[in-house]
Amino acid sequence: MPLPWPRQRSSTSLQLLLQLGLDHGLDPASCLHGTGLDPAQIAAMPGQIDSGSELQLIDNLVQALPHHPDLGLQAGRRYRLTTYGAWGYALLSSATAREAAELGLRYLGLTYAFSRISLSEASDQASLHFDCEAVAEPLQPFIVQRDMLGAVVVTRELLGSALPLARLQLRQAAPSDTTAWCEAFGRTPEFAAGCNRLDFAASLLDAPLPLANPRLVQACEQQCRAILNRHQWHEGLTGQVRRLLLQAPAQTTDMEHVAACLHISSRTLRRRLSAQGSSFRALQDEIRQALAEELLAAGGISLEEIAARLGYGELSNFIHAFKRWKGMTPGRYQHGERL
Repeated sequence: MPLPWPRQRSSTSLQLLLQLGLDHGLDPASCLHGTGLDPAQIAAMPGQIDSGSELQLIDNLVQALPHHPDLGLQAGRRYRLTTYGAWGYALLSSATAREAAELGLRYLGLTYAFSRISLSEASDQASLHFDCEAVAEPLQPFIVQRDMLGAVVVTRELLGSALPLARLQLRQAAPSDTTAWCEAFGRTPEFAAGCNRLDFAASLLDAPLPLANPRLVQACEQQCRAILNRHQWHEGLTGQVRRLLLQAPAQTTDMEHVAACLHISSRTLRRRLSAQGSSFRALQDEIRQALAEELLAAGGISLEEIAARLGYGELSNFIHAFKRWKGMTPGRYQHGERL
């Protein structure tokens, strides 16, 4: 079964978790140990990170702070609707809580959840289920606490009032002090249960939301779709090929070379890409186009140099390819005629 989260995700969550560690007196290097991230560059971190880095940071926090059984709850309080960018604004603009829930679950990959979250209804009761089996067992209490409270915080902000829970079940063992859970959720959980679940009145799903805006929710959903596609850009075999092409586009123009880097034959590479609805040529064009647009926008680089960087032996070949991609020459694109 595939993981319920994309490999690439926003760095915002990692920054929130890092601050949680700092607030407990940990140093940045300890928090980021094994993540591959440099503490000195954390403030200037790019928009996306590998999800494995965030999981490693969570592991570091759990190991460094074993006497804080409610650490996941502490983290969950830090996630507000505005933390989620376009996803949060799409929910805020929804007409009803039901529409917001359906949209939110449809684009769950844009949240910071590591749980598989699903919604069910039975008679007059609705339930949110949190399955964290894809996460290493030592991290599951933290993940469930964070993801469940994060969902409650988002719902409170959508409704403008507290979410009255009819029942709260958690698979984790009961801690010696349940005060933090009672304060966070408004009721005492049932610990050592068979699932992780929040139950509430189904009628709440049809509650109108105060900031409903059909045009805005449509625009935000389009943005969510585009962002999720970018996050999934590095998934699977096609993602591996893209990463190799990005590392050195001029040196990996040969499919045999890329296949050798992946320890497979070029014939196998061609067959597996075809099975995924793609081809080496299509991925190569995709990467070259993205890099060409980036280099042209940056300025200060001649067309000849850009062509060479992208692996074109002749400038004319690059110009021909760019006209095929954009319907204009790279020179016209560079001078703003794309606007």
